[in-house]
Amino acid sequence: MTVGFSAEQWVLIAQAIASGWMCGLIWFVQLVHYPLFDRVRGDDALEYAAGHQRRTTLAVGPPMLVEMVTAAWLVFATPGHVPVWLAFSGLGAVVLLWVSTAAWQIPFHVRLARDGHDPRVVAGLVRTNWARTALWSARALVSVWMLAAG
Repeated sequence: MTVGFSAEQWVLIAQAIASGWMCGLIWFVQLVHYPLFDRVRGDDALEYAAGHQRRTTLAVGPPMLVEMVTAAWLVFATPGHVPVWLAFSGLGAVVLLWVSTAAWQIPFHVRLARDGHDPRVVAGLVRTNWARTALWSARALVSVWMLAAG
């Protein structure tokens, strides 16, 4: 009896872990962390925003990269038990997440780090982040579905 996982299984496991991590993290960010930006004022707001950018990159960079690599791998080498449309849906969600992050969240964070507290910027950050919250929730479900289908 052979013990271990195939390369295909490792990709599905890595994808599920990364997507699950990001799903949990985005819900925390949406419900707790981003709303707290509205509580930080004055010079503390500049330091807080800059610190947020540095530290968040460490928490989200690796799993976002794992998601991108595994989603692309699964499109180009779709396992037989995974519907092709599901693999494409997973990659599409990752692309939309990256676009949303680059188009909305990063510019809001840059403004907060440059200008300090602005209630309109914080509100925009929270409002637009609902799209990422929904997408990462769907992405986690898709990744678990692919893993469970095997």
